[in-house]
Amino acid sequence: MVKIVGIAGSLRTDSYSQVALRLAAQRVSALGAEVEILDLREMNLPFCDGGDEYPDYPDVEKLRKAFHDADGLILVTPEYHGSISGVLKNALDLMSFDQLAGKVAGMISILGGQSNSNALNDLRVIMRWVHSWVIPEQIAIGQAWKAFDQDGKLLDEKLSQRFDQFAQSLVDNTQKLRQ
Repeated sequence: MVKIVGIAGSLRTDSYSQVALRLAAQRVSALGAEVEILDLREMNLPFCDGGDEYPDYPDVEKLRKAFHDADGLILVTPEYHGSISGVLKNALDLMSFDQLAGKVAGMISILGGQSNSNALNDLRVIMRWVHSWVIPEQIAIGQAWKAFDQDGKLLDEKLSQRFDQFAQSLVDNTQKLRQ
């Protein structure tokens, strides 16, 4: 069984990024993977200063350990000003190759406006830089306020199918790389 860890780079209380992360995690879990979600809203993380040690912030070690122990990753970001959120970037910056290299990553972006791939492209560059393997099945959810019902269920069947394909690819490719 593969272990997947997921984070969403949004601190909003009613975050569509968090909804999408939970949905992706459920689909991955249904395929037999062990899934852990770290909620960055509940973690006390400092701004990355380029150092290796953050003794006053035990959540940095918790984040690093979860990513180190994982085989694959689910990364969800809102798109802010045409790129990934600072929250997600900071969380990734607090880690190193020790936690990220060789991991299989699946990526989802959430947009208030029209769907595009800006944040996903930037995130793909970051993950390639740290030697992660990014699956091709990425998801961009434009006009997110229209994508989910009040229970967090997807309203569009094609988008739901994309989540299924995303989950299958993440699990399959993580299993392949792990072998």
